[in-house]
Amino acid sequence: MAKIEARLSALGLVLPPPAQPPPGVVLPFQFVRLVGRRALISGHGPQAADGSFARPLGKLGRDLTVEQGYAAARLTALSILGSLQRALGDLDRISAWTRVFGMVNSAPGFSQQPSVINGFSDLILDLYGPVIGAHARSAVGMAELPFNLPVEIEGEVEVSA
Repeated sequence: MAKIEARLSALGLVLPPPAQPPPGVVLPFQFVRLVGRRALISGHGPQAADGSFARPLGKLGRDLTVEQGYAAARLTALSILGSLQRALGDLDRISAWTRVFGMVNSAPGFSQQPSVINGFSDLILDLYGPVIGAHARSAVGMAELPFNLPVEIEGEVEVSA
């Protein structure tokens, strides 16, 4: 078993299947686009085990707590890892996490976006360690996110041949 898959298993974590958008919604883009040694990762949200969007939905600071947002960001990391595994065949091919852009569906006055997106960063650093897992990151508030998702995260990784 590959190193990252073994680590996921040891943590009791399972990668979700491909995202299942709501009925009638067409997503005309790739979730991961490979360009040379770069994997560009489209925006992902938290997924349930069946591929649907995980609940709860809504705005941080109104509908969800920071802890619920952190959990949603962690689920989003699993969603992204699932897409990367399908695109790369092996998560051990990731040689560097380079950039992460975290968007938080924020109620007016909510300013704890970094604490929410830490749910993503903490899991990536736990899985990949401080060298490969280190990444540049932004965590910003948004007035709205698609489908009322609490978080959406995009990024980029470097991959080995």
